[in-house]
Amino acid sequence: MEDPIPARVREYANQAVEYVRRALGMTLEYDSDTLPVLDHYLRTVGTAQAEALALVIPTAGSYFGEVVRRRLGGRWEITPRVETDGLRSTDGIDEAEWRVVLPTGLNFSPFGFVASAIAKSDVAEFDSEFDAPARMRPYVQQTLARMGEVPLEDYYSLCNRLDTLEHVHEVLVAVAAQMMGTDPDGDGEAPEAPISDEPSGPVN
Repeated sequence: MEDPIPARVREYANQAVEYVRRALGMTLEYDSDTLPVLDHYLRTVGTAQAEALALVIPTAGSYFGEVVRRRLGGRWEITPRVETDGLRSTDGIDEAEWRVVLPTGLNFSPFGFVASAIAKSDVAEFDSEFDAPARMRPYVQQTLARMGEVPLEDYYSLCNRLDTLEHVHEVLVAVAAQMMGTDPDGDGEAPEAPISDEPSGPVN
């Protein structure tokens, strides 16, 4: 059976566990219960040391992506790129483009979420938005708009991101069930958001 975790993701995630153990004396368990420990660790990193960020973002991002994948299902999407160097072309991987795609099609960049958690704001070099297939984007937008405001220090935290992912994922599961002719709520009502096949772009 094929390993659902790409080798480099596994390596990075395990490194994150080791970094946190060394820094805080606590062990991450790939679950939501120890995710606040990772959030605390990220708050200690700061944004001044570029070399530290170059290590923390991919390792913590891989770890967070694995927490989500193990909790909600889905897969890693790692698309190789071709880099042209003069007359030579070499295969490479743009780690900032790694995404986790949930069974509903809801997808995100774990590295982008970690970068914004450290900076406490969006980071231009990374994607920190939620995305979904065009048909599902109106439901994602509507669900996010209905969610309550949270303090800035919590908004970008990985704990809050996981809570948001879980809620939006649950909504999309219900929407997909209704599209397939079933009604998981038993209320006989159709989804409220309009279905659109037009791309609307990623959503915050």
